[in-house]
Amino acid sequence: MLSICGTMEKTMTFQSEKQIVRDFYRALENASGSEIDRIMGQFCAPDLLWRGFHPFNEIRGCAEVGQRFWQPLRSSLAHLQRRMDIFIAGNNEIAGQEGVWVVSMGHLMGLFDKPWLGIRPTGKIALLRYCEFNKVENGMITQSAMFFDIPHLMMQAGLQPFPPQTAAHLVQPGPMTHNGLLFEAQDSVEGQRTNEAIEFMINDIKTWRNGEEEPLVDELRRSWNEDMIWWGPAGIGATYTIERYAQQHSGPFREGFKNRTFNGHLCRVAEGHFGGFFGWPNLTLTPTGGFMGMPASETPGDMRVIDMYRRDKDKLTENWIFIDLLHFWNMQGVDILTRMAQVPRS
Repeated sequence: MLSICGTMEKTMTFQSEKQIVRDFYRALENASGSEIDRIMGQFCAPDLLWRGFHPFNEIRGCAEVGQRFWQPLRSSLAHLQRRMDIFIAGNNEIAGQEGVWVVSMGHLMGLFDKPWLGIRPTGKIALLRYCEFNKVENGMITQSAMFFDIPHLMMQAGLQPFPPQTAAHLVQPGPMTHNGLLFEAQDSVEGQRTNEAIEFMINDIKTWRNGEEEPLVDELRRSWNEDMIWWGPAGIGATYTIERYAQQHSGPFREGFKNRTFNGHLCRVAEGHFGGFFGWPNLTLTPTGGFMGMPASETPGDMRVIDMYRRDKDKLTENWIFIDLLHFWNMQGVDILTRMAQVPRS
């Protein structure tokens, strides 16, 4: 019995679920504004639960998602196209969210011709970083978590939503290996190795406490390759190598918050050398001042995060991060969207 189960596990694929999501993307990309409702209804359950960054938050119903998110975005970013860098699927075993989830990550690219969320258009090409988790059940998408880097779009429009960051602001590329689009079936052994590497990192980082004497770089080296790349969101930035990651993000992040609470994840999947997770929220923490140039507070804030990873051998080596910073700072009484909408055009 064990050998039979092992064989099934090794040969299990998620091809039908992947194809549904690919067909949905293709239909959505080719749809005019008036056709979006029909496309949403064709591929998504009527009571679709969609989780998106502030100011969208949770939306229930495929028609509502089309009208409140996709139609305004498609109107603002003309000739919108999806440029994927990672596409994977896997079984999520987190209690209450079990099932097959399909994940894509990359950029939505278009001509920024009309305002979106109060951000003034540039008439130029624009890239909206995104990562999307879709749960597929009985041939339909029933849940989605679509996280997107709105401050990055603001910066492309000439705005500065945050003080200067500790790392580098970049248009972020996909995997260095250029092999993140797993359209074909994969050997589940590789996905399991990736999942184990992610699990090790999560459990190891949870052992950290303020005042611990172990050098941060020594802790990081247990989970990461020396040439790791951390592709952080706008407002924090990207950083390269363990030492610079410790200096430019991990260290300042740990120093900048107290009362850190890990809330768990809603989905965690891996396939091949790639994997990731999201939470709603992942973390709750209280700013002690200085992080991202922002003041201290006694108000706990929630961080909704997607992490995507590439594994090289037995350790993690690339990490793409999406954090709903607009939501977090809004909980601190700082409305970044309103601030940026009021900035006079130069």
